[in-house]
Amino acid sequence: MKTTKWTFISALILMFSLIVSGCGTAANNAPAISTEASAAASPAEQTQSTEASASAAPQEAVTLKVGAAPVPHAEILEFVKPLLKEQGVNLEIVVLDDEGQLNPALFEKQIDANYFQHVPYLDSIKGEKGYDFAVTAKVHVEPIGFYSEKLKAKDDIADGATIAIPNNPSNEYRALVLLEQQGLIKLKEGLENTYEATPKDIVDNPKNLKFEEVDSATLPRVLPDVDGAIINTNLVLEAGIDPNTALFREDAESPYANIIVVRSGDENREEIKKLDAVLVSPEVKKFIQDKYGVAVVPAF
Repeated sequence: MKTTKWTFISALILMFSLIVSGCGTAANNAPAISTEASAAASPAEQTQSTEASASAAPQEAVTLKVGAAPVPHAEILEFVKPLLKEQGVNLEIVVLDDEGQLNPALFEKQIDANYFQHVPYLDSIKGEKGYDFAVTAKVHVEPIGFYSEKLKAKDDIADGATIAIPNNPSNEYRALVLLEQQGLIKLKEGLENTYEATPKDIVDNPKNLKFEEVDSATLPRVLPDVDGAIINTNLVLEAGIDPNTALFREDAESPYANIIVVRSGDENREEIKKLDAVLVSPEVKKFIQDKYGVAVVPAF
């Protein structure tokens, strides 16, 4: 009887041990099953998981400093500022009192790009200063025009009239070419290769026109003292002169498109590419056309 009783108790102990051992094994195996399931996931599923984690991480915004002339360049940049913000680029617009300092500022790495000049001007400065710059986008043309406070039409330009023109090489050539296109003077051959000319390069001047070579920025202020002046449109806008009052101006085929300029080697920076893309977008074209009319013409 005692033997049967102890046998029964021993059997119960054995069964209890087996049950406890079985539970422990199941618990220990659970992580292994989870790990194996993870390892068995397809490469596509693992990639999706990684991309989801990366997209969840906030992207750090990049600051891009662009030097610009006040009008229309800085105004156009202000328009694209929120568009760049959406793409993770904080656009900082730098306007200097002296636009002639924008290329030195780019060279000295005070700014990342500039937007105020056209290719002939850039080429003349690069040759003079030895800058290693690159053009990344053509944005707009500002057709130069002939303005006067004394004359109402081109035919009113009298014999011996005095005309003020810009005194920097590329814009001086540009002004003289405009007068040539209007049949008022004739320049010697071959100047188109250098984009440079002065009144000394005039070979025919039937009206005996006189020329005053003036710093571009002061042209609007000398209008009362001359019969007329050929002025860049950005300066006309800054001076509050109605661009529609030009007696004549360049057409839309002008080669003097205003450009984005960077240091050579920076063309492939992602933030520069984003800047170029928004500046030649349909939104910017409409903004330019609506805001400036004939004074500023999109070059894209």
